[in-house]
Amino acid sequence: MRAVTALSRRATRVVSALSATAVAGSLVLATPANAHTAANDRTPEAASDTRIHDVQGTGRISPVDGQTVTVPGIVTAKRQFGSVRGFWVQDPQPDDDPRTSEALFVYNGDETPDVAVGDEVSVTGEVSEYRPQGRDSAFQTSTQLGDAEWTVASSGNELPEALELTPDAVPETLAPERGDLEEFELRPDKYALDFWEAHEGERVSVADAPLVSRSTDYDELYVTTKPEQNRTPRGGVVYGDYDAPNTGLLKIESLIPFSERPFPTANVGDTLTGTTTGPLEYDQYGGYTLQATELGEVESGGLERETTQEQRPGELSVATYNVENLSAVDEQATFDDLAEGVAKNLRSPDVVTLEEIQDNNGADGNGDGVVAADETLDRFVEAIEAAGGPKYEYRQIDPQDLTDGGQPGGNIRVGFLFNPKRVSFVDREGGDATTAVEVEKTRRGTAKLSASPGRIDPQHEAWDDSRKPLAGEFEFRGRTVFVVANHFASKGGDEPIHGRYQPPTRSSEEQRHEQAEVVRGFVDELQQVQPNANVVVAGDLNDFQFSETVATLTDGGALTSLIDTLPAKERYSYVYEGNSQVLDHILVSDSLRRVDYDVVRINSEFAEQASDHDPQIVRFKPSAGHNFDHWDRFWSHFGR
Repeated sequence: MRAVTALSRRATRVVSALSATAVAGSLVLATPANAHTAANDRTPEAASDTRIHDVQGTGRISPVDGQTVTVPGIVTAKRQFGSVRGFWVQDPQPDDDPRTSEALFVYNGDETPDVAVGDEVSVTGEVSEYRPQGRDSAFQTSTQLGDAEWTVASSGNELPEALELTPDAVPETLAPERGDLEEFELRPDKYALDFWEAHEGERVSVADAPLVSRSTDYDELYVTTKPEQNRTPRGGVVYGDYDAPNTGLLKIESLIPFSERPFPTANVGDTLTGTTTGPLEYDQYGGYTLQATELGEVESGGLERETTQEQRPGELSVATYNVENLSAVDEQATFDDLAEGVAKNLRSPDVVTLEEIQDNNGADGNGDGVVAADETLDRFVEAIEAAGGPKYEYRQIDPQDLTDGGQPGGNIRVGFLFNPKRVSFVDREGGDATTAVEVEKTRRGTAKLSASPGRIDPQHEAWDDSRKPLAGEFEFRGRTVFVVANHFASKGGDEPIHGRYQPPTRSSEEQRHEQAEVVRGFVDELQQVQPNANVVVAGDLNDFQFSETVATLTDGGALTSLIDTLPAKERYSYVYEGNSQVLDHILVSDSLRRVDYDVVRINSEFAEQASDHDPQIVRFKPSAGHNFDHWDRFWSHFGR
């Protein structure tokens, strides 16, 4: 699913894939232009000696914002389809100030502008700063001319030379450490966001650029202009810390009509060969974007999907998989693709925690009271068996209608799959949507759940409009393992890493921190009753391995985050805006000292994907501890 900041997810497109210039509810949109091509047409009164760099100024906000100006330039590109149309104009006579851009966008509403690339024009219009989602949003602005009129002096002119984005062009530091960027003058020699802003609207180019993201569903590519910056072994760029963003990332869209040139399909590790050139634009969905008038060819890097090793007979394998809003109304191909990942790439794990299981009619039944997911899970189990996997059983708890967030009407939840030939589920009645599972002590001093499956403190405010974690008790070769399935609150509402405020405010963290505290409290209860309890906490935590969310779970050694056992450049399970990052986790208790862990890369890096997440798996031999629970049932049966 889409995200909003680095890394946040679940944003919804409301404009053409070719432009994020117009968004419903946004402010500061200029009125459509009225094109004139006769040199003697009347234009509004405006200073005739103004140049584009005077309009752009040395900061993010134009010094003549709201004023009418006349500027000369060469038309370098047209946006001639989609909901927002216009053209870019660039001054072929730049000044000597590296802070001032020499180009800007002329907004023409939904009408195709009557100009041609290469026209020398004089444009008169009102300067405005367009900010996506309104004046108070955290997004940066784009300087543009609206209510414009223009004259064409000549045609077929040579275009200003494009700035080549070499590996050393963009600074390593993203932005000043603190503040509203609009309050500072640009430092393009020091800060990456200032560099991009100083070239807003100008022609830029990349050559033989490494692709660090799949081609997205919105016809976007992400390249890196810094081929050595935080590259993963598979060709992406890893996001490893809040203080170490990947400043070389650049999004690419196309201004070429798809009838002339279909948008390319690409995987991570491919190369955009040749030269790609076009004007630079700020886009709320991914930051600074090269709008290509010339688009290179995709050369395959040969990336292959991974398959994990099979567990040994004495090992229990537990996987986690976000199946991206799976519901019974989905096409069979969706079930088949996901099933193949479980049966073949994950080698049929003994237990799978599932995230984003929807009810039987998914989002089609918003508010209709349908919450059951048996048809969804039955189809998934059947598809896995057809793909060569075992006949899984499942356990889950239906949520209350419209209370757990996610896609409206989908009644998203977490659940368990398990292979009954390898592992047993301890069914214990009492779990429902609102009843909290409790940790109890057996007669032999070991831990057990009051209900299995059972929800962890489902009425706690931490779970408002969010998925509730599900605890299950399993037995493997006479040993008890507690598994907690999770899907924490999304990153929706966080400020973007490419926004005006630095560092960005991550407002969604507060709920995840509270959620982590609740889950950690449950784990502490298990370990207080039985210090050597076998505990696995797995799922989509919607947060990074270096976040406070994960630190809350691992503090004091109660749990170990297995993603941290991988080399730094292999720590990712999801790719967003070109960043290979961690959202999904498996954490295990200290009693599980010898584990084999793997992130199985089958989705996030590929144009064709069954889900937007990669699954993970851990294999281990549960601790024997002092688990005499089977004796408890024996004595209970005979009345001792």
